[in-house]
Amino acid sequence: MWSKILRWVIDFIMQTSEFMTRVQILFLSIIFSGIVFQSCTTRPAPDKDNGGLVLPNGFGALVVVDSLPAVARHLTVNKNGDIYVKGRFDLEGGNNWALRDLNGDGKVDSIKNFGKFKREGAYSTAMKIHNGYLYTSSEMLVYRYKLKTGELIPTSDAEVIVVDSGARREHNTKPIAFDNKGNIYVAFGAPSDACQEKNRIPSSPGMYPCPILDSNAGIWMFDESKLNQFRTSDGKKVATGVRSVVGLDWNFQDNALYAVVHGRDNLHQTWSEYYSSWQNAVLPSEGFYKLLPGANVGWPYYYFDQMKGQVMVNPEYGGDGNKVCTDSSIIKPAFGFPGHYAPNDLIFYTGDQFPERYKNGAFVALHGSTIRSPYPQAGYFVAFIPFKDGKAQKMEVFADGFAGQDTLVNTADAKYRPMGLSVGPDGSLYISDSKKGKIWRVMYKGDRKKFSDKDLEGMRARENRTNIKNPDPVLDNVERTMNIGKGEQLYNTYCRSCHQGNGMGDGNRYPPLVNSEWVNGDKKRLISVLLKGLEGPIKVLGKEYNNVMPKFNFLNNEQLADLMSHVRKSYSSNKGSVKKEEVENIRKLLEQ
Repeated sequence: MWSKILRWVIDFIMQTSEFMTRVQILFLSIIFSGIVFQSCTTRPAPDKDNGGLVLPNGFGALVVVDSLPAVARHLTVNKNGDIYVKGRFDLEGGNNWALRDLNGDGKVDSIKNFGKFKREGAYSTAMKIHNGYLYTSSEMLVYRYKLKTGELIPTSDAEVIVVDSGARREHNTKPIAFDNKGNIYVAFGAPSDACQEKNRIPSSPGMYPCPILDSNAGIWMFDESKLNQFRTSDGKKVATGVRSVVGLDWNFQDNALYAVVHGRDNLHQTWSEYYSSWQNAVLPSEGFYKLLPGANVGWPYYYFDQMKGQVMVNPEYGGDGNKVCTDSSIIKPAFGFPGHYAPNDLIFYTGDQFPERYKNGAFVALHGSTIRSPYPQAGYFVAFIPFKDGKAQKMEVFADGFAGQDTLVNTADAKYRPMGLSVGPDGSLYISDSKKGKIWRVMYKGDRKKFSDKDLEGMRARENRTNIKNPDPVLDNVERTMNIGKGEQLYNTYCRSCHQGNGMGDGNRYPPLVNSEWVNGDKKRLISVLLKGLEGPIKVLGKEYNNVMPKFNFLNNEQLADLMSHVRKSYSSNKGSVKKEEVENIRKLLEQ
């Protein structure tokens, strides 16, 4: 009771500080910090259902906040228990969120947003506290705020640390990590599958040398104390051949940078002569990499096949699914996740709350796939990678149940998608969700000394679930009993990987077709989009999307008409079909 009253009073004072002297504010801040520290080190009870999560024996989870207006990307927890979260979408007041538990029950009572930067973008990512600063990132900037004792919303001005030159693009995330020498590491993604001449067009060759490899597809090191740095003039590239990174962390046990790397897409869609839809679902690997200075992961020329344990040549550069890379400078991952798991955050566990076997191992948030059709989508859980003698071991399922169903056909059907990870001051693991903005706090309530392999048996049994195992090529094909028409066959081959089988998109990168104004509207615009392609940012049903839709002008007029007729009849309130003559007329106009 008194704790709650004091917190309210101090929060009010912090907002009306003109009535208090600096000494008085400092005194109350010290009291406040002590109260908050006590509340965040006294662990609350988990929810009876663990917030819907399935965890190893002895662990429990508490939902600290059920949803955030801008959903959630990465998050961090301050020493006093305050939580800072990166939102995905621009909202009035900013898409950085500050959360506080006012009454000590472990649940958030105060939610405030701040930090209005123009066009943060859907790929805004980072949120970390380091040396008294709160670091975060938009698609084009890495910036920070000085944190002051007792302050929830930073009152300091934002300082820009790194500036990304050029236009907004695919894979424009800016995850960050810090070493112990005053350096900050920032990832810069590459906006294509494999640096093709025509991105995502069947059989389009890769450009050699890839013209964007020097300016993208890597990780750069900067001085963490210097403002307004550019990668071309101030940064040092420390790793290359990295297509898309959303999770970075520094491992202080071996003093090295680690990253979880998204593999390329569309092997079957663009190279069906070499790759089946099953291979497209499970390849290429999403890698957990140790990145020593000068490391080369291999993009766009190579990818890692976790089943063969080999680095393979991409088909854009002469590969056929069997051609092995002979370049010894290309590194293999410390562990290779199956394809399209989408590892979106990484954190090494340095807390003391969990059993000893978790100490200095790595937790990875697997956001979940979008392009595994006609097989079930996979991922949607938090993995743990133990380390033994300094080397990464096979991953374990640590937290599952996010998807909310056993077999996930469409990404949009997932209840939650794990996104960000942070370790709190008491050693609890915090997990954010990008679907609704839910945040869980995972705690260990058992006897640390008695934890054994037996407590993991239930989680190991979950490795046979469809969101984790490699699918059976026949039995797990969800279309094996369907009678599919020509238009739907084309949709499944070229469109479903992004827009999903139900036409609802994935909720983040790829827009819905259902009731979309782009589908319902003038047929001429829809035909033009398929013939010319489309690059964002665009708005669909009031929500912004920033991605690339390739040209489909390689399909003939009848195929395009069948495809669009299927889309308009299946996903739109407008039942009108598209005729091949209409496609032919628009094609002629565009070619003039």
